[in-house]
Amino acid sequence: MKNRLVLFAILVTQFCSTVNGFAQQNASGLPKPNDVTLYQINIRTFSNEGNLQGILPRLDSIKNLGVNVIYLMPIYPIGKLKSVNSPYCVRDYKSVNEEFGSLQDLRALVDSIHAKQMSVILDWVPNHTSFDHTWTKNKSWYLQDSTGKILSPPGMGWSDVAQLNFKNVEMRKEMIASMKYWVLNANIDGFRCDYADGPPYDFWKQAVHELRNIPNRELLLLAEGRRSDHYKAGFDYNFGFSFFENLKAVYAKGKSVKSIDSVNIADHKGASKKQQIVRYLTNHDVNGSDGTPQELFGGDRGAMAAFVVAAYMNSVPMIYNGQEVGTPFRLVFPFTTRKIDWSLNPQLTAEYKKLLAIRNQSVALRSNKVRSYSNDDVSAFVKKKGSEEVFVLSNLRDKQVNFDIPEKLRDSKWTNVITAEVFDIGKTLIIPSYGYLILKK
Repeated sequence: MKNRLVLFAILVTQFCSTVNGFAQQNASGLPKPNDVTLYQINIRTFSNEGNLQGILPRLDSIKNLGVNVIYLMPIYPIGKLKSVNSPYCVRDYKSVNEEFGSLQDLRALVDSIHAKQMSVILDWVPNHTSFDHTWTKNKSWYLQDSTGKILSPPGMGWSDVAQLNFKNVEMRKEMIASMKYWVLNANIDGFRCDYADGPPYDFWKQAVHELRNIPNRELLLLAEGRRSDHYKAGFDYNFGFSFFENLKAVYAKGKSVKSIDSVNIADHKGASKKQQIVRYLTNHDVNGSDGTPQELFGGDRGAMAAFVVAAYMNSVPMIYNGQEVGTPFRLVFPFTTRKIDWSLNPQLTAEYKKLLAIRNQSVALRSNKVRSYSNDDVSAFVKKKGSEEVFVLSNLRDKQVNFDIPEKLRDSKWTNVITAEVFDIGKTLIIPSYGYLILKK
């Protein structure tokens, strides 16, 4: 009888660790937050199929780029009432949009990503739902006017979505339960939380606490927001809005490159040593509204100089699909008209691979301690971790610049990381238009 009870207990344990036959376990080797290189996939533009299965053939290419975390834009059914066909107008938090496939397709994709030692996070849209979401039968779950009419988010211009009421305890519980659903039923490794500045701090503190306490799980959590209290709530990352906006001004308006130092301080206010900013040259929003990296940052050469700063200075880098091939056109909302041509610019792809490989192999570059020596034109900084020291210089101007070497670094020998040649530093360096140097001791 005792043996039967032991066997029964084992079977129950095995059953409880599986949902619908799907083993519940984290991806092996979930990267530490500072070690992440993030890759955003816009499912509609990524492949000719425009679905989850269409991602599978390019997983090796993403892996070989140097990426270890894939972030999928919203996978959920889209509302039809007042709809503009936005993936951020969610009709059901616990289903997969038929346009993209099925839950089984998502599971197969997650399994394939994990098999290649990468992780995957989902885009989560917590602030609002579609007007025909299943939750709208509970009107108290939404912001209403004096007549009981459900309202859109105030002052945002998002007329296709309905603002949730975060004072409602039951709504909050169901929101968190819906997030847990994807961790337990699709084995995903975390979330990028859209418009994280909308929901209040106390909700995020509750949600992050409950997500972190799912047994035997480790998660990466990115707040697409500016508020410093996201760090306090327990997110791994905030989003680099300020860096992107400042960088545009450096290129378009001649703003001093030294202004990036102030952004670094403001971006990391309240962050612990393990918390970081995610920085980018483009994403699904700004690619359509502002322009491609080539449009904003001086063509391919200027964009690569900017990427060196975004990836190395004090952040976790994010690449938007198609950036690595220099996609020469904007991927415009609702992302249904143009597809990425993956055959473009193999030399640019090789440069991204090289720069990310350097970061992935350097504990100093992945650390969050930086000493800046920037001037008005050149982003120059030293990062040190243990015995490794790296000196990075990137000219963000479309002109040759004579850079005065700080006295502390003069008359020293380094290795040029890209050419592997010994590099002697004197009193000045001549840096060509949009040129960069990565030197290591």
